[in-house]
Amino acid sequence: MGEAGSGVRQAVPAELSSFIGRERELTALASLLATQRLVTLTGPAGIGKTRLAVRTVRTLGAGEGLDIVWADLAALPERCWDRLGAELTDRLAGREALLVLDGCEQLGEAGAGLAAGLLRLPGLRILATSQRRLRIAGEVVLPVPPLSVPTAPSVQPLPPPPSVVPGHAVPDPARRFPVADVAGYAAVRLFEERARGADPFFELTDRNAGAVAALVRALDGIPGALELAAGRSHQYAPAQALRRLGSDPLGFLAGGAGRSTRVDAERSLRLASPAERLLWERLSVFAGSFDRAAVAEVCGFGALTPDTAVEALLRLAPGLLADAGPGRYRLPLSVRAYAARRLAHGPAGDGATTARRHRERCRVVAERAAQLWRAGAQREARALALRELPDLRTAMNPLAAGGPGAALEIAVSLWFLWSACGMAAEGRRHVERALAVHPAPRPARALWLAAWLVAAFGEADSADPLLVEAWTEAVHEGEDACLAYLAHLRGTIALWEDRYEDAAAEYRDGLELLPAEPEFGPGREALRAAHTLAVAHTDPASVPVEDGPPRGPADQWARSWVSYAHALVQRHEGRPGLARTELLRALRTQFALDDTLGQAFSVELLAELEADQGRFAEAARLLGAVSRTRPRAASAPRAEHAVRTRLTPQAFRAAYASGARTPLSELLPELAD
Repeated sequence: MGEAGSGVRQAVPAELSSFIGRERELTALASLLATQRLVTLTGPAGIGKTRLAVRTVRTLGAGEGLDIVWADLAALPERCWDRLGAELTDRLAGREALLVLDGCEQLGEAGAGLAAGLLRLPGLRILATSQRRLRIAGEVVLPVPPLSVPTAPSVQPLPPPPSVVPGHAVPDPARRFPVADVAGYAAVRLFEERARGADPFFELTDRNAGAVAALVRALDGIPGALELAAGRSHQYAPAQALRRLGSDPLGFLAGGAGRSTRVDAERSLRLASPAERLLWERLSVFAGSFDRAAVAEVCGFGALTPDTAVEALLRLAPGLLADAGPGRYRLPLSVRAYAARRLAHGPAGDGATTARRHRERCRVVAERAAQLWRAGAQREARALALRELPDLRTAMNPLAAGGPGAALEIAVSLWFLWSACGMAAEGRRHVERALAVHPAPRPARALWLAAWLVAAFGEADSADPLLVEAWTEAVHEGEDACLAYLAHLRGTIALWEDRYEDAAAEYRDGLELLPAEPEFGPGREALRAAHTLAVAHTDPASVPVEDGPPRGPADQWARSWVSYAHALVQRHEGRPGLARTELLRALRTQFALDDTLGQAFSVELLAELEADQGRFAEAARLLGAVSRTRPRAASAPRAEHAVRTRLTPQAFRAAYASGARTPLSELLPELAD
């Protein structure tokens, strides 16, 4: 049996492209090979196990003069499996050598037997690459993780240029990101270099860095998928590739190098059990990460019971699954696209049933998050919603099974994520898309939420028809809670327009209409906080600031607004120190929940306090820091006029722009305490 037929060769494969990242893995692997006889690199297809093995043994061979034998098991015909052990034993007997068994998963259980038999040779060390651990005595497993990717919060829009002043239109800043924020991540470096190889004119710039960062995140930092996307950079700019990846992952990942993803997946499943294959296909309904309970709930039906689904999951990981944190897994998008195609062409009804069970789980998760919010566990509610958001987004597709009614039910349960956690733009898109295809009559709860989110963008005229329709349907449905929240919304619009008496009256009406235990929405404490805020403007002496906001685990979001109201009163009564203390208390909660609206109002009141003390440049910096997050419907910040009259236009613009590009944590170091 010659080398061409066996896949065994003396020479290590050539490195046909540059090696990027993996500094920690290179060091760890070299250390393990110095002390262990069997080291297995594990991870899903395309993660870079073979490249890491090649670079490591080339480095070791050059530095230590190791005798290295490389066996490419993926290229080994099945008819040669039985003779491979004997051939390697003959070749390696009596030698001090390092044997690389590349692609052990292709041999199934025979791979473990091969390695165990070869370890009887006293001078042999083995480096194996496999999508599954070999599970034999003495094995040390080194999982190969994805390349590092920019996290979403680390990619922030560039500030407006210093010439921008409040109230003037500016170009959309979301299209520009600083290259320095993303260029150091290994996934971005790999994409950039491979894209330049496909298109010599490609360059990472402020204009495309944000799209590149989002693209490498969407591809899970898996080198194989990144190289595919980069190789098509002559066809698609990063933003175009990202849009196509989101709308048509099957199409984007098909053809050309994309076939290697399909081939890798098919080879991985070749020796899998029927249960593992079926589970792998059903897992494609998950857009994000999942745990055992989710797999049992969504995939455990028919030929797979909940228990057998979990058992198959544990056998698949980490072979076809990416590690998504303790107890959680994720199907990489490049693999998921192929699995989804198999599910769609599988047994009749299997895909539809899986999708229906997935959507029902999302409905339950959204309601669970809403219950946590109502119970006062608001950070936990936000964390749960954000963790499950990729799948919740899928479930809010009004054209999927369940239709617009099911999509709206989930969107309404997540009202707090849109309204209290700084995601109003996304929430508005989900609600408006589902309402557009919902037959009449449209549900009052969804109409209320749509009106609230429209008003948050300063479009009071657009909110009016929704308010009218929502009120009509709420009366027809007997939805007292919805009527209460509509009054609350009218009060909020009045508050933003400085009509404080009207706001207080609307909030009182809302409190009278709201049931003791509403099934959805902000709840009684939030409405009381809003009323307190209005009264702080109309009758500050009646607000009992000496007691401070209530303590305890209840509605911390509402209590942050009470703290804001108390700060208004303290400033009115000439106690700026106490007012600042109340505002910092409010901001700590607003930062924890990412309540950008609350942050805007609290920081603007801090700017007023700074202006009261003659610190006009600092006040301008604070105004600039929250210039993008305040509602357009709100009146201009009171501090702005005072600051403009005390600073030259040039000084105001410079301080304002400085604040716009400085994190609030630096402007307000007290928040880090």
